[in-house]
Amino acid sequence: MSLIIIGTVAFDAIETPFGKTDKIVGGAATYASLAASYFYTKAKIVAVVGDDFPKADIDIFTEHGIDTEGLQIKAGEKSFFWSGKYHNDMNSRDTLITELNVLETFDPVIPESYQDCEFLMLGNLTPQVQQTVIKRLKKRPKLIVMDTMNFWMDIMMDDLLETIKMVDVLTINDAEARQLSGEYSLVKAAKKILAMGPKYLIIKKGEHGALLFHEDQIFSAPALPLAEVFDPTGAGDTFAGGFIGYLAKVGTINFNNMKNAIIYGSALASFCVEKFGTEKLLNLTEAEVSGRIQEFVNLSSFTIEA
Repeated sequence: MSLIIIGTVAFDAIETPFGKTDKIVGGAATYASLAASYFYTKAKIVAVVGDDFPKADIDIFTEHGIDTEGLQIKAGEKSFFWSGKYHNDMNSRDTLITELNVLETFDPVIPESYQDCEFLMLGNLTPQVQQTVIKRLKKRPKLIVMDTMNFWMDIMMDDLLETIKMVDVLTINDAEARQLSGEYSLVKAAKKILAMGPKYLIIKKGEHGALLFHEDQIFSAPALPLAEVFDPTGAGDTFAGGFIGYLAKVGTINFNNMKNAIIYGSALASFCVEKFGTEKLLNLTEAEVSGRIQEFVNLSSFTIEA
């Protein structure tokens, strides 16, 4: 049994009101796999980089127990690069540079050793690439979680809808849920999106937490109030990695475990935003993670006396 995470392993250059970075390691698969590794020890990644990607940074995956056999290294080519600048509210940003490089022709190769996959996280890539990964697995995983974004809704909605039919859990933010469904009410939006195929829907609301929908059940997870947010980059991917990492650990899929997984994912995401890039995710202790999870529990724990 294993967990496969597909997505980008890349370089980012980030500017926020708290400072700026030169090129640092980023990418959806990077954040998600590091987060998952705190709960599950058999995470595997499928991604592509150029030969400009340092071996020392690949070794970080290995140090966290993440299998990199599915990480393609393209000789003579450059890794995906993104640069962005966040506004003062930290909820909006401007993309300054996007260089697809190796990602432009990415063909996901699934190693034979990955074919025992029971949990699959499809990071934000083209719907066609996400479909290809599902089809190249000889056996359908127990759980498929998919992340996507408004860009694919704008330019390839038909392909996106076809991919959504193939997955169990869809994670999107509130603006994307409204765009995908055509409904402003998130409850009405969720009902329409669940009718598109997924059994579960997670709507991320940034600093306002997350909503989980399944049939007629709804769970609202809080967001942890933080004194300082340095860099929101990768928070959603970190959330997704912690979410599926917890589910892979417990092995059983039900609404209660989904609720717990959202709290675990939220806890890891709250660490991510406290430093630039992946810095805070590299050396967390078990005590730090469990303490942060308890903080989330305390946020919404109360007793009503008659």
